[in-house]
Amino acid sequence: QVQLVESGGGLVQAGGSLRLSCAASGRDFSINAMGWYRQAPGKQRELVAVVTSDGSTNYADSVKGRFTISRDNAKNTVYLQMNSLKPEDTAVYYCNAKIKPRSSRVLYLYWGQGTQVTVSS
Repeated sequence: QVQLVESGGGLVQAGGSLRLSCAASGRDFSINAMGWYRQAPGKQRELVAVVTSDGSTNYADSVKGRFTISRDNAKNTVYLQMNSLKPEDTAVYYCNAKIKPRSSRVLYLYWGQGTQVTVSS
């Protein structure tokens, strides 16, 4: 029904930048909110950033001032621009979307497969 496809992960040196992209594909659905989560080795999954349908954004304290989330509603795509990367940003980053199928009254949580971001010191 709906698929989230992430791209843009990779290996980067500390202080460098990466931009992650996540596109939602499918038919007969609407997207409420989109965001990014990450899971570092030995840690629980945590929220990185989220953007709602009206453009409101929220960020984890650890990434404020360094990361920027944006959204292209026409393309059903969310981006995460990551600047001034630190080794502690190393994690698998997961795209997330709250999606309402047109035939449903409720929202469903969709996840991408994840993309690895590794920041070397």
